[in-house]
Amino acid sequence: MLAESFFSQAGLGGFGFRWLHILAGIMWIGLLYYFNFVQVPAFAAFGDEARARNIAIDKVARKALWWFRWAAVSTFVTGILITVITKDYFANEFGKRAGGIGISTGMLLGTIMMLNVWGVIWRNQKVVLANAANVLGGGEANPDAPAAGRKAVMASRQNAIFSVSMLFFMVYQTHSPNSGATVSSGHMMTYWIITLVIIAILELNALGLMPWKTQANKGLNVLYDGKGVRNPIIAAFGLWVIFLILTEVLLKAA
Repeated sequence: MLAESFFSQAGLGGFGFRWLHILAGIMWIGLLYYFNFVQVPAFAAFGDEARARNIAIDKVARKALWWFRWAAVSTFVTGILITVITKDYFANEFGKRAGGIGISTGMLLGTIMMLNVWGVIWRNQKVVLANAANVLGGGEANPDAPAAGRKAVMASRQNAIFSVSMLFFMVYQTHSPNSGATVSSGHMMTYWIITLVIIAILELNALGLMPWKTQANKGLNVLYDGKGVRNPIIAAFGLWVIFLILTEVLLKAA
């Protein structure tokens, strides 16, 4: 068997871009957890110390958000390159096997999370950053900044909730003992209907499109609020348990 070069199709698709994908993903998800579990609670603790909070937003959050958003798109792009460059990536009944269905779910969650970063989090954080810089410069506070911050936090919290299941499915294809099982059409359809409904409800909630909109501790927004970061963590692992049950019940050999 001939050795493959790192720069061959197999080397780049199966190893090179996968390595970069993991590297970028560590940066992205690591910063996602930093924002949700460290920065947001820490900034809230500033209380009435508005100047200190604005300095932290302008000097710390601005830099962290740069790495965060570009790590997100780098993770997405390298993931796409893996599927494009790897020979026959979608072959061998990819969509009918448990592993293929699992990695497809992970791809779906990752894509939604990346769109949340650029379409919701970064768009609203630009308002917050501009407001902090303006106030520090002696200007008037933007009355829209708090609402923008709330929208960014909701999307970020939802990304944190999605991330546990996304990471589960990203390793499911290769490491799950059931990944090679061929799933029946009925089970596959049931799995996707339940999965898509769950994801749609949670994402619509994160976008403030439910009746309670962005109100704190109302409806499904309790997943993002409450004391500390307990609720998002419980929600993240609760969602993972639901997906674990779905895979155990429905992604079995026909």
